[in-house]
Amino acid sequence: MKSNEIRNTFLEFFKSKKHEIVASAPMVIKDDPSLMFTNAGMNQFKDIFLGNAPVKHLRIADTQKCLRVSGKHNDLEEVGHDTYHHTMFEMLGNWSFGDYFKKEAIQWGWELLTKVYAINPDTLYATVFEGNREDGIPEDSEAYNCWKEIIDESRILYGNKKDNFWEMGETGPCGPCSEIHVDLRSEEDKKSKPGRELVNKDHPEVIEIWNLVFIQYNRSASGQLNSLPAKHIDTGMGFERLCMVLQGKTSNYDTDVFQPLIKELESISGKRYGKNKETDIAIRVCADHIRAVAFAIADGQIPSNTGAGYVIRRILRRAVRYGFTFLELKEAFLFELLPVLVKQMSYIFPELEKQQELIRKVIVEEESSFLRTLEQGLKLFDQYTDVQSSKSRQLQKKYNAQEDVAQKIVNGIFAFELFDTYGFPIDLTKLIAREKGWDVDMQGFQEGMKQQRERSRKAAEVETGDWVIVRETKEEPEFVGYDQLESQSDILRYRKVNAKKKSFYEIVLNKTPFYAESGGQVGDKGYLETAGKKIEVFDTVYQNRLIVHLCKDLPENPKSKVTAKVDANKRKQTANNHSATHLLHKALKMVLGEHVEQKGSLVEPERLRFDFSHFSKMTEEEIRKVEKIVNARIRENIRLQEHREIPMSKAQEMGAVALFGEKYGESVRVISFDPEYSVELCGGTHVPATGQIGFFKITSESAIAAGVRRIEAITAEAAEDYICNKLGILDRAREILKNPKDILQGAQKLLDENTMLHKQLHHLKKEQLKSIKSELKQQMRQINGINFIAASVDTDMNGARDLAFSLAKENKQLFMILGTTDAGKCNLTLIIAEDLVKNKNLNAGQIIREAAREIQGGGGGQAHFATAGGGNPAGLENAFTVAKSFIS
Repeated sequence: MKSNEIRNTFLEFFKSKKHEIVASAPMVIKDDPSLMFTNAGMNQFKDIFLGNAPVKHLRIADTQKCLRVSGKHNDLEEVGHDTYHHTMFEMLGNWSFGDYFKKEAIQWGWELLTKVYAINPDTLYATVFEGNREDGIPEDSEAYNCWKEIIDESRILYGNKKDNFWEMGETGPCGPCSEIHVDLRSEEDKKSKPGRELVNKDHPEVIEIWNLVFIQYNRSASGQLNSLPAKHIDTGMGFERLCMVLQGKTSNYDTDVFQPLIKELESISGKRYGKNKETDIAIRVCADHIRAVAFAIADGQIPSNTGAGYVIRRILRRAVRYGFTFLELKEAFLFELLPVLVKQMSYIFPELEKQQELIRKVIVEEESSFLRTLEQGLKLFDQYTDVQSSKSRQLQKKYNAQEDVAQKIVNGIFAFELFDTYGFPIDLTKLIAREKGWDVDMQGFQEGMKQQRERSRKAAEVETGDWVIVRETKEEPEFVGYDQLESQSDILRYRKVNAKKKSFYEIVLNKTPFYAESGGQVGDKGYLETAGKKIEVFDTVYQNRLIVHLCKDLPENPKSKVTAKVDANKRKQTANNHSATHLLHKALKMVLGEHVEQKGSLVEPERLRFDFSHFSKMTEEEIRKVEKIVNARIRENIRLQEHREIPMSKAQEMGAVALFGEKYGESVRVISFDPEYSVELCGGTHVPATGQIGFFKITSESAIAAGVRRIEAITAEAAEDYICNKLGILDRAREILKNPKDILQGAQKLLDENTMLHKQLHHLKKEQLKSIKSELKQQMRQINGINFIAASVDTDMNGARDLAFSLAKENKQLFMILGTTDAGKCNLTLIIAEDLVKNKNLNAGQIIREAAREIQGGGGGQAHFATAGGGNPAGLENAFTVAKSFIS
């Protein structure tokens, strides 16, 4: 059975069981501060489990693209070393929200595996939760009895809390689970040891393929478990593992999910898979990682140095590193796998094909950049290990590594800096060190990593209390902020948060005019007022579909009515910028082409930022055209057309622009400024008519990643202030230029005069230095066979340096010290002929430090040339005397 057929069979099976088949959510999560990536099939349904979203379908099934790079068996650095763990994977799942429970989930799971997929029942085992005294939970006898009706009890195993109790996080919905494991070993191996003894023992051929989670509890912040009023089913089956089982393979990488990519890698590298352990690991790493990177970029996540972007960059660089080291691929190659991946998976994930060109360009740029990083790291490593170079000695001194160098051990601090500062992987450092006959101080490296993690942990430390329920309600909190900026509201719940440097309260109201940060628009600010006291709302955020007001304090009586009032001026400025963003998006398409797509945005009261796909720097003419189009639409005073809660299908008929990487519900909101111009899906706040925006001005245009540009712009009063400031600068420049008729000609004339004067000054300085040089030659006298010169000269430090090197060329026995003064400061310049440095053991750096004491300063340099500065010009003569003493 081919992988596409396996996936379709799963979905059709649950469709026959009256499940709604839904699309995968984006792998990159935009509006959940607790997660960067979808790491399980249940993520998109989390709000339903928490009771913060209504249940639209009692039964659901899907295939969800997921990404895991941490946790048990999912350490990024381990992926590729075995044959069944991945970064990006598909999770097949079925859900019940308060409908069916354990009996149906178990029966249907068994039916699909053994009747539809025809897996031999004698190879399957089931686990159930053994209970936990600490939590006061008994063994899951209900699940055990369900399984007992299907399989022999010898195939039902009890599992502990670690393996058989699923929790969303430290708090929230949770429950026991029942795992289905399959024994893929040969008959001979099965006879030698029963499969039940290898379940959950990390055996590569006795593996879990399906986890049936029974969500029946809620864990509070105190750790207590309470039964949920409605019980849910959440199952997850790894698609890649299922393919391995059904295709009779012992490795996920041997299935048709990965084989097309592996064969393409063989073609690119000239290496054969299955012939060499290190080569095989490298090929598995590359085949796995291209999937993760491509899907992340398709969902709108560009590699970067922070957050989710940093994770994607790490994954991509790890693949490049393995290709570089073990496949001998010294140029960009990952992008060549993209057509194969698109052909394989675009029928179920069409975003891959639609975003293919952007994905390719981003990967090429990232690969090329990291290959340059690898080159830089190799140079630094060579400098460190080259004990004969002065550069190396400085590095050894910096890392206090003289002893390490003597023992041919790469200092751990240096290895960590290569990794942390330059992105140079530790295993590549170890590999190169081994080739040179060196070892790496891994204890020192791990200490650096430990300290970095501790710094990150402390920076992010937050303690959140339990919600205090003020009013019980089954109604969803209401957002009224599209129509009003003030409301009379009740507090539903609150909790205290203790962050690193501050404490504050999170408050949820039954209705609110406050817009919560989402879709690139910042959250509203304002205040809650009760009993004559105003409590500042310093931000508004979404948490699990709840609009949460972040407040510095809590009303004395949380049960009293509160007046929720948004800062009207900031909201107005934000609306100006958000509507301008929509006008800008369309204008960019008109000027640059239909390939332009939004890749990110930030809408604040002060400014807007818009990221978009485009592959070259915008010209000044293009920028002006865009500004002209936007400002024309502003002057037309186009009225807002808003359509709330309309079906997605109708929005698409209207031509509404949807953003890749965003998850939309069945009902959406459409914002239009002229149906022929701008129609977009958007939940943000907007102006009633474009005339309110006033004026639009782009302040910068730059690149943020391969194929992605960024525009920053301002509107209304901020744009007026910007123009007034520029005109003010122009007026001041006109005054400075004596009010010429043509200010550009006036400025050019001044620049030409300045250039001419600089040439004249340069000529005069050259003549002056010639004269000084002649005088210095006349002052030269011999001391012990050395030509000695000591003098104060009327030039600057650069002039003194030029004189020094000019005279040193002409005199092989020269020892010269010069003094210069400027604005109460003074400098010393010392040059010693190379012959004297070698034969007389003289060192200019050491001598200048001694002499500099006389001018109350300090200095240093090389053996043949050194400089110093000080604040006592009167001490120059004494400094000359000190220098002279070294040759007298």
